Amino acid sequence: MTLKETIEETIERLFETPAGKTDREGALRAIDQLKASLNRGEARAAVYEAGTWRVNPWVKKGILLAFRIGRVAETPHASRDGFEFLDKDTMKLKHFTAADGVRIVAGGSAIRDGAYVAEGVVMMPPSYINIGAYVGKDTMIDSHALVGSCAQVGERVHLSAGSQVGGVLEPVGSMPVVIEDDVFIGGNCGIYEGTIVKRRAVIGAGVILTGSTPVYDLINSKVYRKSKDQPLIIPEGAVVIAGNRHISHPFAKEHHLSIYTPIILKYRDEKTDAATVLEESLR
Repeated sequence: MTLKETIEETIERLFETPAGKTDREGALRAIDQLKASLNRGEARAAVYEAGTWRVNPWVKKGILLAFRIGRVAETPHASRDGFEFLDKDTMKLKHFTAADGVRIVAGGSAIRDGAYVAEGVVMMPPSYINIGAYVGKDTMIDSHALVGSCAQVGERVHLSAGSQVGGVLEPVGSMPVVIEDDVFIGGNCGIYEGTIVKRRAVIGAGVILTGSTPVYDLINSKVYRKSKDQPLIIPEGAVVIAGNRHISHPFAKEHHLSIYTPIILKYRDEKTDAATVLEESLR
């Protein structure tokens, strides 16, 4: 990195350098700076600007550069639980102190360095937050839940047990999964392929949302799909449940076959709020 280069410019330059010609020491310094910025929540893989979410490809390039130049190394007893790891030397775990205000219950959870985890976050074991992810204040991450690389999770979100928030690193211009503030994600849900879940939405247990999943809105008689210009977007306050629709093919009719589809059954109301309230006593 030169004195005139920003961290973004340095990563862009190093990313385009052939693997065999990369200045590893310089790349390691740039990656450390990026991870420090990600840890503080200053650099983000995606940001909300002018009413829309926008990808920061250079952040993804920096993470991919870290994978590219990393060398597998032993990390004995990297956690207080005594676990041992074999991972890239550029992919270490993030360390916390009580001053961070984060609660990580013992039992196999891990957070990679380069993930932002705000004050008030609670992680139940086992759960995982990958590099590049952003998790906002007072979010609950329940057992067996995953926050994938570069996923953006807002404040006061509840990720129930077994829920998966997929990460998107490649292509670098693709939108990562975004879960906005005050969203409730039910048990065993999967949110993938750059889906954006707008604030206060409720995703019922077992719902799977992907780029190829149409979502049927019974209230507004609309169908939401991913398009060439934007990802699948779940509207603000929508209550989504797992449903099915019949297949018109003769063979399907003969055998009474149907296909899974998410359905917006209603929009959030006081009854929904009461059913999804977080148990403050567990904090």
